[in-house]
Amino acid sequence: QVQLVESGGGLVQAGGSLRLSCAASGRTINNLGMGWFRQAPGKEREFVAAINRNGGRLYADSVMGRFTISRDNAKNTAYLQANSLKAEDTAVYYCTAQGSGWASRLANDYEYWGQGTQVTVSS
Repeated sequence: QVQLVESGGGLVQAGGSLRLSCAASGRTINNLGMGWFRQAPGKEREFVAAINRNGGRLYADSVMGRFTISRDNAKNTAYLQANSLKAEDTAVYYCTAQGSGWASRLANDYEYWGQGTQVTVSS
């Protein structure tokens, strides 16, 4: 079993940056695929970014070039660096993990989910 705890969310002005962290416990993340999803009020949950166990990355088109996903296996933590934030990035951001080690855009591929951290971008 893997427990995931997100942190780093908050209120930021448009154009600003945030760094979200996802601390894992219960198992090392070395062989896990890690991902970030988000859900805005009244909208469906959507894929943001994912990183496989070898460091390969996937991004949603909407965040390509602005967000960077990374992982620090020694710290058992994944990160999402979000730059040039826009009002439409406002959402609850969820960290996810999957045992296969792959990076996936599909929420159903992930077994473990954090509780989420709120990101609010003011325009």
